Amino acid sequence: MSAALPSARDDATPPLLHIEGRQATIRLNRPAKLNRIEPADLNTLAEHLGAIQRNKTLRVLVLTGTGRVFSAGYHLGDLDERKAGRAQAPQTGATFAQVADALADCRVPTLCALNGSVYGGSTDLALACDFRIGITGSQMLMPAGKLGVHYYLSGMQRYVTRLGLNSAKQLFLLARPIDANEMLRIGYLHQAVAKEDLASTVAELAETLAGNAPLSLQNMKRALNQIAANDVDMEAFNAGYEQCADSDDLAEGLAAWKERRAPEFKGR
Repeated sequence: MSAALPSARDDATPPLLHIEGRQATIRLNRPAKLNRIEPADLNTLAEHLGAIQRNKTLRVLVLTGTGRVFSAGYHLGDLDERKAGRAQAPQTGATFAQVADALADCRVPTLCALNGSVYGGSTDLALACDFRIGITGSQMLMPAGKLGVHYYLSGMQRYVTRLGLNSAKQLFLLARPIDANEMLRIGYLHQAVAKEDLASTVAELAETLAGNAPLSLQNMKRALNQIAANDVDMEAFNAGYEQCADSDDLAEGLAAWKERRAPEFKGR
């Protein structure tokens, strides 16, 4: 597999989708604006995630950003325009909550390569990923309590189920930044590395995820998320269990184990 973080574009663009081999990479690419999420970017992100869902050859998704900050979150100027009555909320298209939920429900395992600090709604985009790798010296901030914003339900549920109630209250109600060490302690980050080591660390994890049995990973990911939310769909759970039990991948995994070789899974 190629490097997990393909080169960025020099010009500001909507989020970019890059597919190479078994890996998809979505890159936030407005570095001069600290990769803030513009209203139109939500539709682009939704389209990218839909394309990834439909592409059955993909085994892993990496989400990252260009420049020194992963993302400053949703464009607050848009909220200000709406509050002042100078703009209206879009009547159609994806919402921030829908994009974050679609990322959380992505069929393939997801890795967030946090190339810098993360703020606002984009903290939930990262949290929606299965794994988060950050860099030392970075920070995160959820400023809703300082702005008068009431956050959307699924994002708050994600904070509570993935970080715990105490950490969620600390982040939402105190609205203070925390550093990479605290991000690690509460489980927001799985790993913090030097900036120069981010690409290789993410590449190694992406390679591992892409090499594991895709049916097993996809079904267990869904089940684990549902268990965390205390909302298990037993019909889907049993169907996933049976699918894996009857799969060629299980036969290949057992054969590779007996033959002491790397398995070659086909996703069937």
